[in-house]
Order: sequence, then C-alpha cells, then structure tokens
Amino acid sequence: MKKHNFYAGPSIMSQFTIDATADAVKNFADMGLSILEISHRSKQFQAVMDEAVALFKELLEIPEGYSVLFLGGGASLQFAMVPMNMLKNKAAYLDTGVWASKAIKEAKLFGDIDVVASSKDRNYNYIPRDYTVPSDVDYFHYTSNNTIYGTEIRKDPEVGVRMIADMSSDIFSRPVDVSKYDLIYGGAQKNLAPAGVTFVIVKDDALGHTDRVIPTMLNYETHVKKGSMFNTPPVLPIFSALQTLKYYKQLGGVKVLEKMDLDKADVLYNAIDGSKMFVATVPNHEDRSIMNVCFVMKPEYKDLEKDFIDFATERGMMGIKGHRDVGGFRASLYNALPMESVKALVDVMKEFEAKH
Repeated sequence: MKKHNFYAGPSIMSQFTIDATADAVKNFADMGLSILEISHRSKQFQAVMDEAVALFKELLEIPEGYSVLFLGGGASLQFAMVPMNMLKNKAAYLDTGVWASKAIKEAKLFGDIDVVASSKDRNYNYIPRDYTVPSDVDYFHYTSNNTIYGTEIRKDPEVGVRMIADMSSDIFSRPVDVSKYDLIYGGAQKNLAPAGVTFVIVKDDALGHTDRVIPTMLNYETHVKKGSMFNTPPVLPIFSALQTLKYYKQLGGVKVLEKMDLDKADVLYNAIDGSKMFVATVPNHEDRSIMNVCFVMKPEYKDLEKDFIDFATERGMMGIKGHRDVGGFRASLYNALPMESVKALVDVMKEFEAKH
C-alpha cells in the first residue's frame, strides 16, 4: 500500500532529495567516503555550502547586502538570537500562535516588546488585521505560517518599519520581497531539509548596532564572517538542503511551487467546505494556510474523529492527527507532497462520509 505523508514536521521530502542524500551517505563526491565522515572544511563540502548559499539567493531573489547562514539550534534558538542581536530599545511582535508567543517570551528578556495584536481570543483561528506598528520600534516580528492552527500570512506586511519573520514552515512556497526584511529565519524540517539545520537570511548592515555583549556563538556577525563555518555545521542536513534547492530549480522556481501549493490546498479545502461531516477550523479563506490544513468533525459527528483517523491510517494516510491544541485533523501540504496524495485523502474522506 502506498503511504501518503501528511506529517507536520519533520515532514515529507522529495524523492530527489532522499535519493541524493542516501547516495552521499554511501559515497560522497566520489571520495569513497560517506558525507557523515568527511571534514566540513574539505574542498568537497565547501563546494556544497557555496552552492547551497548561491541557490538560496537565486531562488528567493535575495538582493546584494544579505548573507545566508546555515546554523544549529532550530528556530527556537532564533527566538532569542534575534532580539539579542537586533533589539536596541523596543520591538513590535504579532501574536498568531504558539511559536509567535514563544518568540515574544524570549524577546522580552532583551527589551521592551509591544504585542501589537493577538488572535489568542479565538484560539488563533484568524490573522489579526486592524493593528498599528509604532514607527519607533527597531523591528516588527511575525510568524508567517502557524502549523498548529492552520493560519498563514501570505503577503509581506506593509508596516512602515523593517521586519523580521519566522518562515520555518512556508519558505519557498511564495515569492518574498527580502528587501523589506532585516532578517528571515526558519527551521529546515518542513520545506527544505531534515531536522538539524536552521536557515537565516540577514541584512549585513543591520548587524552590530546593539550595545550588549553577545556571546560569540550567538552573534550573527561571527557566522557571517566565517561563512557558517565558525564551528562544525550540520553537514548532512545542509547537503540535503542543497538537493532540495536543486530540485526546486528544476521544477521552475518559487512561482511554480506556489502554483502547485495553491492548487493542492484548493482541492482539499473545497472538499472540506463541501462536506456534510468535516469543517475547517479557520473560517476566513484569506487566513487559511496552504501548508497546514486543519479541520475537525462537525459537532454532530464529533465522536467519530478517532474512527476517521484509524480509517484513514489504514488506507495509508500518515500523520493526519491534529495538534492537541486544536484536535481533529491536520494535513500538511508541503512542497514535496504530490497532488496524488491530496486527492487520495479527499477520496478517503468521501468514503468515510458515505459510510456514516
């Protein structure tokens, strides 16, 4: 039976990436050695790092004056590194979910934080819109996609100040005007690579303006100067990231990926909205994530949720159980997920509905 991978993260990767990574684990760059055992300072791995940075910049059309870093620690470490490096006096944050609230908690350790709006009042099932970002803040921070609740900001906000964004789960799913940002970061285990590497896109001249002493490893300037090689980087995930970037370029780039992702999301949301049994947790279509589709049973069928998870899993639908904060179901439609899997899930939903 074919398995369809809807896990929210770590999540599905393209077969192109998996195959190339498996080959490199056995024999990297015809060295007769595994990538797991070669020096990160070898010319062969330096070529991997250089190409990964170049492709990252090419695919996202990153302008001059920005560095792309591959670091450890996940996006969760960035919650602290961002304010440590970028917050001088005050910053503005938008609270749209668990990860945004965690970023706010860390930022408050370093300065005055203005939470300009929050959707916590309705369990984060919408994106706030009527808010004002003060003009005197050092930056405005937001989380573009909320994996737990299924909301997403799909356009670069217009707020009048420099921005910082956590794009862990929707990077490469839409074009981004990087010039509006001082920094973009994310864990790689959604649309880029296996868990273990974190990407950071940072504007070089935005660094070095705080008065605080920053520990060497937590200072972005350290990693910019050393090309992500100050310490041993997460070699295998970076290699896998390069393969994913190559795959994205072969497909035609970010605009092609966006069209594919929109089409997949449309198929699933249309099935949910047309169902007598299922209902989306995010009512406003403009706020719905195209990466993480969250839905539940309508009240009269609530007692069938576990039955549906078992029914779907038996038919190869893997990882569709919703997060405990939302319940129900979650189908993650990352770039590597084929339309075939989305249609298979829709068929299972219709089959289950017909039975009940």
